[in-house]
Amino acid sequence: MLNQHSGQSSWKNEIVAGMIGYFTTVYIVAVNSQILESAGLPLQSGMTATILASAVGCLIMALYAKAPMILIPGMGINALFAYSIVESGGFSFQEGLGVVTAASAIFLLTAFTKLGEWLKHAIPESLKHAITVGLGLFLTLIGLEKGGLVVKGEHSLIQLGNPSSALVITSLITLFIAILLFVRNVPGNFLISMLIGTLIAKFTGVLNPQGSSLELSDQHWIMLPSFNEIGDFRFWMAVFPLAIVLIFENMGLIHGQLGMLNQEEKFKKSYQATAFSALFCGFLGTSPTVSSAESAASIASGAKSGRAALVTALLFLGTLFIIPWITMVPSTAISPILIIVGALMVQNIKHIPLVNLAEAMPAFLIIVMIPFTYSIADGMAFGFIAYPLVKFAIGKQKELSVPVVCIAMVFLVEFIMRSLGH
Repeated sequence: MLNQHSGQSSWKNEIVAGMIGYFTTVYIVAVNSQILESAGLPLQSGMTATILASAVGCLIMALYAKAPMILIPGMGINALFAYSIVESGGFSFQEGLGVVTAASAIFLLTAFTKLGEWLKHAIPESLKHAITVGLGLFLTLIGLEKGGLVVKGEHSLIQLGNPSSALVITSLITLFIAILLFVRNVPGNFLISMLIGTLIAKFTGVLNPQGSSLELSDQHWIMLPSFNEIGDFRFWMAVFPLAIVLIFENMGLIHGQLGMLNQEEKFKKSYQATAFSALFCGFLGTSPTVSSAESAASIASGAKSGRAALVTALLFLGTLFIIPWITMVPSTAISPILIIVGALMVQNIKHIPLVNLAEAMPAFLIIVMIPFTYSIADGMAFGFIAYPLVKFAIGKQKELSVPVVCIAMVFLVEFIMRSLGH
């Protein structure tokens, strides 16, 4: 039986909390698979990969860390994988999985050594929060694109989509409903808005009327990452930002969730479980899992141990049998979720000291350059390069840590090599 540290909870409470955790996170199956499809993975294979990664992640958390956190492919991280690493970076899907595996191995290294704690204190808070804000804006842009709310402009980079089109009207109605459910804190709001959005799409004629059937014999349950490019500097420049995001996002999420439980002593094992889960994702065919923000819903519902995570894992495995219906979910039902999650991530801007320009300007570059370059790695590069330059310019170079300077130099070298055609 799974142990729990404090605040004993019955199996009944844990089962209910695990079910609530599942229903607040199962939307990820449709959302993540659509993002993975942009990286070249067939939609149904993306759903299978997402389900297996979530189930495995929750099982590891339940059995190893004995904590109730729910692990699912991270929003923002999936965009980094699909759009920056594979689509813009020129890697194949299997090579992208190689990047995921290498980045997760670094993440795992920080989880079992003091390297993670060292990095945590060495990287400025303003840059860490700026990455989250930039990811939020990037997800918002993707959501607007998927819903047809913004399109490529004739005389500008982007412009408003046709307000009279069925696609835009459906997206706007679904977005309004999703926001209403979210601000009213309706349990399972993302799942409900996705279901309602699918029904609206059926009535407006933008729904794919027939989902594809599941052929278990055709599913690739295990994928082999490709390391053909491991000797290329470009490969490690893709690994680098992914590892940074994985390390800092999970540190913040796990710390906050264990704080809700008053079980801070479980941080080390929970962090390690998350790293193990991320590593498995490279072989399951998806971007890395993280401890989801929705874990708070499970915790608030009474989850105190790994038993709730175990229930969530089993429910995710059951989702394999409803894939044919999930494939019917249209992009108009997905886009509002991306927009709302983006809005939540942008809230981290309140942690950036905007009155201190030495901190604010490098952070601002990360925030704007991630969506404007359509590359999370390039956006991060601008901010990390600018940070030491600004500190040197105002004579505060003593405030710089060695990791920050090293990261800036790596990004600068990558820019120089790219400009020279390497």
